[in-house]
Amino acid sequence: MGDKEHSGPGKEVKYYRLSEIEEKNSFKSTWLIIHNKVYDVTKFLEEHPGGEEVLREQAGGDATESFEDVGHSTDAREMAADMIIGELHPDDREKILKPVDSLSTTLHEEPSSWINWLIPLVAAGLVTLVYRMYSSESQ
Repeated sequence: MGDKEHSGPGKEVKYYRLSEIEEKNSFKSTWLIIHNKVYDVTKFLEEHPGGEEVLREQAGGDATESFEDVGHSTDAREMAADMIIGELHPDDREKILKPVDSLSTTLHEEPSSWINWLIPLVAAGLVTLVYRMYSSESQ
């Protein structure tokens, strides 16, 4: 399974490749990554306060952002520490980095696109058409 390396006196760190972690995304086994640490949360699925689906959605991949967004308590972090089985192999850490969103560049653009006026124009035309049809039927 994972590679082993020594990280200090008497301490051995198990490294897992991303492909190994992805393979553990099943009903029998659920592994995920938080801050480059590999967690086996299989036995915790039924106890998770947010439901097992939340963990299964993150299984086999990086759950760091989701874990931090929820704002887990100190107790939750201590419980999670007991589930660490190793670390993501250093060569695979770049693979889970998320690209920077380019959304910020589109926010600074002027809304001068023709679509910005075409959609309301079509909607207004449809409303007018439906109103005229309704009015002519009532007379």
